[in-house]
Amino acid sequence: MYNKLIQDIKPLGFMWPAGNPFIFCVHHLDHYPAGNDVMGPDASLDGRFLGQDFTLKDGWRMYHGDRVPGFPAHPHRGFETVTIVLDGFVDHSDSHGAAGRYGNGDVQWMTAGSGLQHCEMFPLRNRDRENRLELFQIWLNLPARDKFARPHFKMLWAETIPLVQSSDENNRQTTVRVFAGRYGNQEAPAPAPDSWAAKSENRVNIWTIRIEKDGTWKLPGDLPELHRMLYFYRGGNIRTAGMEIPEGRAIELLPDQDLIIEATGRDAELLLLQGMPINETVAQHGPFVMNTTREIHQAISDFRSTGFGGWPWPRQDHVHDREKGRFALYPDGREETPATSKTP
Repeated sequence: MYNKLIQDIKPLGFMWPAGNPFIFCVHHLDHYPAGNDVMGPDASLDGRFLGQDFTLKDGWRMYHGDRVPGFPAHPHRGFETVTIVLDGFVDHSDSHGAAGRYGNGDVQWMTAGSGLQHCEMFPLRNRDRENRLELFQIWLNLPARDKFARPHFKMLWAETIPLVQSSDENNRQTTVRVFAGRYGNQEAPAPAPDSWAAKSENRVNIWTIRIEKDGTWKLPGDLPELHRMLYFYRGGNIRTAGMEIPEGRAIELLPDQDLIIEATGRDAELLLLQGMPINETVAQHGPFVMNTTREIHQAISDFRSTGFGGWPWPRQDHVHDREKGRFALYPDGREETPATSKTP
């Protein structure tokens, strides 16, 4: 233990340390060049290990894509993905016929549950300028009783995400975006219905926080049973709990204590993940998160035999038309855009 407020501090790599009920957290930041005719990079791909390109070369990566960057069709079972796109766009397609394009502050909340395949591609829509992409992908576990919930896909459009601004005594501003849970009197849109976050007693919070240079902000304490992790991913240094902490650190906090954070040197940008732990065993193998090894073997067998519904799209790395705007297409055929959304 570092002191009475901070339990641990770890460096941030490509995959960030996460704690129960979260399984995984990653921050993608890629400065893609202009796009070509298929919305891939209008640049040479020579020297890249296509299919497994995770090296930041020239400021960007192809990941598992070989013509468009991103993650072609792959399976999941037993947990949820929460994808927060701060800049750029993601094209979603899945084995249940759902699809969408989202970005610039939108959130996709997807319950894999009993199993699905999906692809997450990063279409480079701009032909004449850079295509910057920045996003967080967070894996949130499901308890045993919900591991086989019906797969569900939901969009939380940027227009519905609460934004709370406050100023300190020196008029320095802090902005909090509430993607899940509650901050003050502001509550995020409802998550997927079978989510661990759908039950208010689990107190799942997902926020981003931006503290203006030389500003201070108080993170209020909560229940002692919670797990609370603060990721300081950009901004020089912060001063908190009597410590100077550089950027690129995951800070595990005692959740029942208020924490005063001061941004020193530059604006500070942080991500908060908090929730009540799921007190069950976890067995994980790649894209499957279950409770036992036997269930992992069954997930692999089920995927091999059923494809979790097959693949209804023409390509494993399916992308939508370049001119298509933000939208969500649901398995029942209903199509939604931010303008038509009824999300509270």
